[in-house]
Amino acid sequence: MLISEQEKSGKVERRKDMQTMTSAYANKMLKSLEEDKAFWLNKEEEACTYVAAINEEPVVPDYDYVEVATTIAALDEKIAIIKHELNVTNANAKVLVGDVTMSIDSILIKMAQLNRRKTVLDVMRKRLPKSREEQRSYMSHNSVPEYRYINYDLELVKNEYELVSKSIMEMQMALDKYNQTVQFEVDI
Repeated sequence: MLISEQEKSGKVERRKDMQTMTSAYANKMLKSLEEDKAFWLNKEEEACTYVAAINEEPVVPDYDYVEVATTIAALDEKIAIIKHELNVTNANAKVLVGDVTMSIDSILIKMAQLNRRKTVLDVMRKRLPKSREEQRSYMSHNSVPEYRYINYDLELVKNEYELVSKSIMEMQMALDKYNQTVQFEVDI
């Protein structure tokens, strides 16, 4: 990290601007900052070295280490600030999901868990009660067919899948409303 003499002595005031934003805007801003950072990292990767033959005039790419390093550090600082405020807001903000009040971070955690469970239930609900197993080898001498049977109540699994889907949808709707409407302050 590059530190100027003024910063070392503590005589520099960092100017930051308070900005009000929603979670949706913050996430779009984070994506944009990450794209900018990727641009500068790529510029550094491509331009920090060059190859030249001994008997030719080298083509030296336009590269200024201080400019690139300072820009990347500034982008990282903004990203860290926005992510922190977003995390704090997500931990503290409460919304109603159905008849239960949940924090935004709890909703995100619960939705990830339910989505994993929904995937398992989706596979289970699509199975036939009885299905023939395919022979795994052409050299198999077993001419007796084998069958795979489900070991659960198919209707119960189908109903559970619907309940999980409904819960995810309720959480997503509450999250979407929150992300588009609730504002918080970010000091960048």
